[in-house]
Amino acid sequence: MIDARLVLALSEGGLVLPDTGQITVVKPPVDARLVDLPRERTCIIDGFKPAYDTWKTRDYHCETELTSPNAATILCLPRAKKEARTLIAQAMSLSAGVVIIDGQKTDGIDSILRDMRKRIEVSAPISKAHGKLFWCATPVASVFADWRDGPTLTEGGFWTAPGVFSADEIDPASALLADALPAKLGRDVADLGAGWGFLSAHILTRPEIEAVHLVEADHMALECARRNVTDPRAVFHWADVTTWQAERKVDTVVMNPPFHTSRAADPALGQAFVRAAAGMLKPQGQLWMVANRHLPYEQCLQDSFANCFEVGGDTRFKLFHAARPKRQVRR
Repeated sequence: MIDARLVLALSEGGLVLPDTGQITVVKPPVDARLVDLPRERTCIIDGFKPAYDTWKTRDYHCETELTSPNAATILCLPRAKKEARTLIAQAMSLSAGVVIIDGQKTDGIDSILRDMRKRIEVSAPISKAHGKLFWCATPVASVFADWRDGPTLTEGGFWTAPGVFSADEIDPASALLADALPAKLGRDVADLGAGWGFLSAHILTRPEIEAVHLVEADHMALECARRNVTDPRAVFHWADVTTWQAERKVDTVVMNPPFHTSRAADPALGQAFVRAAAGMLKPQGQLWMVANRHLPYEQCLQDSFANCFEVGGDTRFKLFHAARPKRQVRR
């Protein structure tokens, strides 16, 4: 974890943080203890709503993107390589002082270290707890300009960005669900975990729709969705699906829920989406859902809805249609 490596770097490794100015920490793990940083000068950057809210409750100043100049930057490496390189390029251009890179071996820290050493001088790495931390005392923005990659328009005609789910192509599970949706979905629809907006754009081809609520925890994904879904009936919500409350009950929920909180599959996350869907639907409301075939959602669906059927799929994915949410799941 960054906690142990940062302590070693500051106490024995020769790392020195500035006495004044903002210290920005990008995407720290929510269980990180940043006790060696002055809270009043620390800004947390995280566009993932649950993490953002967690840091806010700890009285940290938080932002969704790295945009403001700062005295020092600590970047906790994300798993997606393009996103990691983009964040490094941003840090190099916005930091007036030291840029610190931290990451686990499983997140590609060794590869990033090798690539950076080919371009600039960096410190000897601090190795501990299956990860490494190293730093560049004098940022050089121009050297990493080619690493920077923001939201881009793909050949398929949609906007995505590094780190956004299914950034390079339409997700096959979502495409399967879109093809299975009936013509009539009611007036009010919620797209939970809407991503960059593929399903919502498909839903909005129906003229009877009055509102589609795109609920997405990834701030950058939602910003891409705003570019991809320009229909005035689209309503955008940067929110944690499991706690979001619709202003009024909706007719239909559509979702391709995420199932990873780490490298291992976590069915509890998708199950929380199912319970959230049941809580926001009208008494006769319906859920349309796609999931990886090996994930165990059947019992949760049966507990949450009076009617539940597997209605299709293929060798990789299964499609569910559930209706009439059970009232005990109301929040």
